[in-house]
This record gives sequence, structure tokens and C-alpha cells, in this order.
Amino acid sequence: MLDKKNLRLTSSEIAVVWSSYQNNSFSICILKYFLGNVDDPEIKSVLQFALDISVQNFNLSKDILQNDNQPLPIGFTDEDVRPDAPRLFSDSSYLYYIKNMSKVGLSVYGVALATSAHTDVRKFLSQAIQTSTELYNKTAEVLLSKGLFVRSPYVTTSDHVDTVDKKSYLEGVLNLNNNRPLNVVEITHIEANVETNSVGRALMTGFAQVAKSKKVRNYCLKGKEIANKHVQVFTTLLTDDDITSPMPWDLEVTDSTVSPFSDKLIMFHSSLIIASSISNYATATAASLRTDIQASYVRLTTEVAQFAKDGLDIMIKNAWLEQPPQIPNHKGLAKRPL
Repeated sequence: MLDKKNLRLTSSEIAVVWSSYQNNSFSICILKYFLGNVDDPEIKSVLQFALDISVQNFNLSKDILQNDNQPLPIGFTDEDVRPDAPRLFSDSSYLYYIKNMSKVGLSVYGVALATSAHTDVRKFLSQAIQTSTELYNKTAEVLLSKGLFVRSPYVTTSDHVDTVDKKSYLEGVLNLNNNRPLNVVEITHIEANVETNSVGRALMTGFAQVAKSKKVRNYCLKGKEIANKHVQVFTTLLTDDDITSPMPWDLEVTDSTVSPFSDKLIMFHSSLIIASSISNYATATAASLRTDIQASYVRLTTEVAQFAKDGLDIMIKNAWLEQPPQIPNHKGLAKRPL
């Protein structure tokens, strides 16, 4: 029989554990700073729970990589954060941040579990899904208790089940004779993207104030503009059908110009926000039946992808972009000089 403990990690397993190590080292820095200035005891409890999860996931990722003799990523350390820096975001902002990050965790860990065979990796991912779920529920309860939870719009739906019997259903506003209103699936994704872009806009606003490099500041300002534009696009889709667009509120950014984070961490954080947006837009495109909505997502995704490339250029120039584990260049080795 095979010794399961001695099985090597597959490429997909290395990828998810390597990324988890990096992402949790980053999260630890972020959460230490948040905990350094939060006032509300309920929100502080959620942040502490989130930090405990990140530390746990970081240590488990480290153990799995070391047991497979994989080199550890550089990641982020105490040098990338100043927990004693002045407050940059409001307590409510922390809740919206944790809500969105726990959603990302559920998605990433869930997809990774379905591609993993190694017992230790599956155990780690299953536990990560469980704790991410618990974190989301804790955050949701606090948001609800404070009247801050952003609910999807309430709508009136038809009183009978029907099927699509005309191609014009797919055309929406592109068909002037039909002008089919949004369905609840399309509304769900539009509303979710309003919320995530609103949170992203607040983060980029704060980062632009405190970044040390002028290029990083300008990059964050551009990110703020893009997020604001995308909020307007999605809000218009809702209001055109007389649906009120729910918005997170109290996403306050203070006037502090003292950076709690290294520029490297700010750029890494920006890249995570962008990757999450591209993933959200891809899912929304596939779920939306109206072709005009699909076209909007494709157009916005192209804009975000170009913005992502600009960010990678900055990271590469400053040696901030860590290369994921890579296979040997067999062709290059075969062509080496004799």
C-alpha cells in the first residue's frame, strides 16, 4: 500500500498551499493594524477571530510546504506593517472588509478542495472552509445587529413559473420592442459588484493617501476612479429598472497620511482586489442572460485587466512580485552549451 504521508504534493496542491502562505502572511499584517485602532468591542472580537484564523492557516500552510521540501515564499512580515500607525479606516469599514474577504476565502478554498487529493491538503482546505464560513456568519451577525448589512433589493416577482420562449429575452435593452427587465439572478450579481467596488474604492482612497511612492499613489488613485466608475455602471443598471441600489455606508477614510503598510503590501493588496473583481465579473457574465449586461461585464473586465498589468509592471520594477513555484525549463536545459 502507498504511504499517504509520504505522497508528494501535486502542482495544484502546491499552488493553493503556496498562495495560502502568502495570502495569510499578508492578512496577518492587515489585521494586526486593524486591531491596533478598532474601538467597537464587537467588531474587535470579529477581527481577533479573523487574525486567529489567518495565523492558523499560515502555520498549516508552512507545515505542509516544509513536509514536501518546498521553499517557503517570502510573503509579508512585521516589517510590512505599523500596527501603531494612526487610524485610516472606520470600524464599519473593517466589517465590510472582513465580509468580502471571507467570501473570497470560501470561493478560493472551495475550488481548491475539488482539485486536491493529498490527505493533509484536503484536511487543511476543509478546515479553512469551515472557519471562513464561521467568520462570515460572525461578521454578518454584527453587521445585522448594527443595521449595516447590505441586503439585496426586495423585488416583486411573477406569481407563476414560466420558460423563455423568445430569443428577445436575451437581448434586453438592445431590443427596443422588448426591453426585458432584470431577473433576480442578474440583480444578485450586480448588487454584489456594487458592494465590492464600494469597499475597493474606500481602500484605494486610503492607500493613495499614505503610499510612499508617487507611482503607487497614482496607481491607487486610478484604482479609486475605476471602482467609482464601475459602481456608477452597476447602479445605473439597477435604477434603470426602478430598483434602488443598496450601498454600504460609513466607509469612512480619515485624513491620515502616515502609512500603516509598506508599498509592497499595498500593491499586493491591490492585485488581490483586482483578481477578485475579474473572478466576480466572469461569474456574473456567465450567470447573466441579457447580452447587454454580458457586454458591460466584458468591457469592464478588459479595463480591470489592463489596470492589473500596470500594477504588475510596478511590482516587477520594484522586485515585489514573487514568482510562484515553476517547473524546470527542459527545453532550455536541452539546448545548453556543451
